[in-house]
Amino acid sequence: MSTFARYSRYYCHPPASLVGVDISRMNFEDDFLEKMEPAMQRAFDAMEVLEKGAIANPDENRMVGHYWLRASNLAPTQSITKAIDDDLAAIRDFAAKVHSGAIAPERGGKFENVLVCGIGGSALGPQLLADALGEPAHDKMRMYFFDNTDPDGLTRELNRIGSGLSKTIVLVISKSGGTPETRNGMLVAQDAYKRAGLAFGKHAVAVTGEGSKLDQFAVADKFLARFPMYDWVGGRTSLWGSVGLLPAALQGLDIDGLLHGAHGMDFVTRVRRTAENPAALLALMWHYATNGRGEKDMVVLPYADRLLLFSRYLQQLVMESLGKEKDLLGNIVHQGIAVYGNKGSTDQHAYVQQLREGVANFFAVFVDVLHKGGTTLEVEPGVTCGDYLNGFLMGTRTALHENGRESVTLTLPKVNAITLGELLALFERAVGFYASLVNINAYHQPGVEAGKKAASNVLALQAALVTAMRKSSETHTAEGWAMAIGKADEAESAFLILRHLASNDPSVKMDGRGPEARFHFAAAH
Repeated sequence: MSTFARYSRYYCHPPASLVGVDISRMNFEDDFLEKMEPAMQRAFDAMEVLEKGAIANPDENRMVGHYWLRASNLAPTQSITKAIDDDLAAIRDFAAKVHSGAIAPERGGKFENVLVCGIGGSALGPQLLADALGEPAHDKMRMYFFDNTDPDGLTRELNRIGSGLSKTIVLVISKSGGTPETRNGMLVAQDAYKRAGLAFGKHAVAVTGEGSKLDQFAVADKFLARFPMYDWVGGRTSLWGSVGLLPAALQGLDIDGLLHGAHGMDFVTRVRRTAENPAALLALMWHYATNGRGEKDMVVLPYADRLLLFSRYLQQLVMESLGKEKDLLGNIVHQGIAVYGNKGSTDQHAYVQQLREGVANFFAVFVDVLHKGGTTLEVEPGVTCGDYLNGFLMGTRTALHENGRESVTLTLPKVNAITLGELLALFERAVGFYASLVNINAYHQPGVEAGKKAASNVLALQAALVTAMRKSSETHTAEGWAMAIGKADEAESAFLILRHLASNDPSVKMDGRGPEARFHFAAAH
């Protein structure tokens, strides 16, 4: 079969969708889809039950309903439908009042900047929307982000805001209100306002769970407003609610178009005819490429600068959803699909050499944006920058195919709110389908909680070491200090902690460089 005949057979572009999916460059046998049809029908059943409000996350006894955020009429109860509609109206109203100056900074004028303080989905979603859909020359507000607890990064972002701090509104986003990175960022922002002689609460908004620590703090500190995060929406799919829509609305983005696009893709991917369902085909290609065991990585290559952050966003959506130790029956399976990527044609000069000729441990997902936009200057007679970009995409796709490297190509007419909504919903539903195919729970994240607990243990060990050193005038190796606090088996952690403190705390002194280095406490003068 010729490549075009195969393309014609396996290109899926439902009439109601702007996004097309080409799976023809995956080397599955012609009977693969037929063999997988019973499993795919079970996946359709599971998705239908999920959307009707079944308890999908038994770990937390909660539903999974981010789909309702873009179609509130599908929510299982009238109270949820009303809450979604009310919240969306409140987002629009708040943004309009900020833009008009009805909600104003403490020193008057209008808010000009937004500082989003979040981590994971509470930052990745807003960042993706801001970068993909923003127009710096026309946006209603400038966007800044605290998305880590790196002190240098926090300071750099504050320096970027500079004298604009007094006209900056801070969105603190955390479902529990106890997420350390977000809390730390909020405290740094609060300190910056205090040093500027400003009341933090008069510039702050909380996006959080009802009754959370952050919610209580926002009430006590008289924040400008509070917006909800629901227990039935996970962080990696939270951009469809206040987490993503509030900062987007403040920036002036088309949130209605975003929701419309996602809702449209949900509609298209409820079709139970597999060959006409782009999310089903995408999930099946993941299953084929990885043998249903994550044996290959997914390399995401969007040929559009506006989608620079797309692969970062997908890392959380795909890897947090699918990276699981156990299946639904409790069997050890170690599932997952690793995701990485770069924008085209930047990748031409980075890792395409390995993709074509190195270890064949991946499959590629190209994203082809048909209308390039921007400059139409001819850089050669009859050839524009966009022509080059298209040539690089087609050339890379062909070069990989010629060497037996497989790929899926997604096509969208342009990057706008509607197509981005479709694209994100497409991957969300593919994740859900794939999880059903391999019998795992895509909607919990026990590994993330384990990491948080381990970090807390490190801080507890640090506190014990510092207390011991403050009480002593002695000098010891890290192993010696670990023994002194009864933690001899944590000598390595003690060394790493003490080395960190010696690099950042003037009171902790380090003599030497390696594991034999000695540490002592020197009171500040």
